Amino acid sequence: MENQSQEPYKQESYRAEPYRQNYRKQLPNATTVLVLGITSVVTSFCYGIFGIILGIIALVIAKKDMQLYRENPQEYDGYQNLSAGRICAIIGLCIGSLFFIFIIFYFIFVASVLIPAFSAAAAT
Repeated sequence: MENQSQEPYKQESYRAEPYRQNYRKQLPNATTVLVLGITSVVTSFCYGIFGIILGIIALVIAKKDMQLYRENPQEYDGYQNLSAGRICAIIGLCIGSLFFIFIIFYFIFVASVLIPAFSAAAAT
């Protein structure tokens, strides 16, 4: 009879015990890197320079957080956001660089066409 009275008590106390989990800290700048990486991709078509700047900033911040995560991976969480932001920053940096080079060649081409036209018009 004693076992029957204690058994529900043990089960109830076990169920009432709060769920304990080892909480890991978020990486300090994982969300920042993600936002900067996405913004780098979006703004890479604004003459390319904004995408380049934001991509470089995101990669520098990501490098610091990746080093922090590699030192103690069981303590930090959010590596997925960090790596996604880093990939977006690399893509934004590449697209921004290509677009910036395209803009430079475009201005060189336009200048090479217009300067002779203006000098010929001024000579007449």
